[in-house]
Amino acid sequence: MKKINIVLHCPEIPQNTGNIARTCAATGSALHIIKPMGFEIDDKKLKRAGLDYWHLLDITYYENEAEFFEKNKDEAIYYFSTKAPKAYTEIIYPERVFLMFGRETKGLPEELLQKNPDTTVRIPMLPNLRSLNLSNSAAIAVYEVLRQKNFENLESIGTPTTFSWE
Repeated sequence: MKKINIVLHCPEIPQNTGNIARTCAATGSALHIIKPMGFEIDDKKLKRAGLDYWHLLDITYYENEAEFFEKNKDEAIYYFSTKAPKAYTEIIYPERVFLMFGRETKGLPEELLQKNPDTTVRIPMLPNLRSLNLSNSAAIAVYEVLRQKNFENLESIGTPTTFSWE
């Protein structure tokens, strides 16, 4: 089982899901998708955004929210929302974590946020803005967890090139 798990609650835009899939593949994270989705999984835009990383992806689909929670009932789940009172950086994430994001147009269901106030977090931004792009938000969250774990198992030093910085 993967240590970092991104959960998309009823995603609507295939390009965002494809970009998040690519982030998962590049970081060794798992992707969990709660249906219904606003697109078909074979959507060309989804595949194009994920490029050639699909074979590296650990992905699980759930028919609905109830199935997700039944299969992951003992997991540490953090809910990302613009309505949260604390920042995602105020959390020390556990060894195994689920980072949940809502649909692009509505976010996570209000009842989930109300039931989980201690594990609902936000990404700070300027006031009076609706939200960041979903795939950007997921990347920010994953890399915060990775940063806290010293980027364990990731290559952190680039390969030298013949390019000159001068």
